[in-house]
Amino acid sequence: MFDMYQGFAFYKNWDFEVLNYTPAEYGGLHHAAARIAGENVYRHLKHEGGTHRVQRIPEVGLSSRMQRIHTGTVTVIILPQPVEVHFHIDPKDLRIDTFRSRGPGGQSVNTTDSAVRVVHLPTGITAECQQTRSQLQNRETAMRMLRARLYQGMMGKETEQRNTARKQQVGTRSQSERIRTYNFSQDRVTDHRTGYTTRDIKEFMRGGEALDDLISDILEHTEKEALLEAAENSSSLKRTESGPSAD
Repeated sequence: MFDMYQGFAFYKNWDFEVLNYTPAEYGGLHHAAARIAGENVYRHLKHEGGTHRVQRIPEVGLSSRMQRIHTGTVTVIILPQPVEVHFHIDPKDLRIDTFRSRGPGGQSVNTTDSAVRVVHLPTGITAECQQTRSQLQNRETAMRMLRARLYQGMMGKETEQRNTARKQQVGTRSQSERIRTYNFSQDRVTDHRTGYTTRDIKEFMRGGEALDDLISDILEHTEKEALLEAAENSSSLKRTESGPSAD
């Protein structure tokens, strides 16, 4: 499956960088991680996350009397790559206070209000600077500190969202949570979310047009579901706003 996604990246002209590759003891792969970059990568791959069921007859590691169909699961985790967010701070969201710099024991060290404190009102995050005698320089420094703290907070939320997404995709790894089955003996791949089925599993595992067709079907299905859900939510909201009908 790792080779399948690598082949799909090549098919879509995406960059594929192997970050970790740990072979299993009896052949195959125990764990692997890759970074994939390109146009609309996450849109196409985000629904690949979940439990994939594989049914096949192992080629190595078992005696002849045990050469029967074995069922295993592969967990695929798709996470968006964190990127630096360039954000604009609305001046209306800031409160800027000036005060005299304080030394040890609260003693004033300046006779002018050169120290600056900047408060981001929506979050309550504060930064202040009283390093120089220039109010302008202290203000610029305080703003840089505030931006850094806001950015750190945003990254913390992004990390939390990625961890939540990872937990949702890992699940309990039970077969009941499978999103797709690869049945080698029947030469069949079936996606259980849409019912999409295709044959020629070897060609599918190359990660080319066959996988692209399945992913396109999933995208079409999820977009239709999203539209239906939006329409239902809109209808429910209108009924709520109109109130109960009169007898």
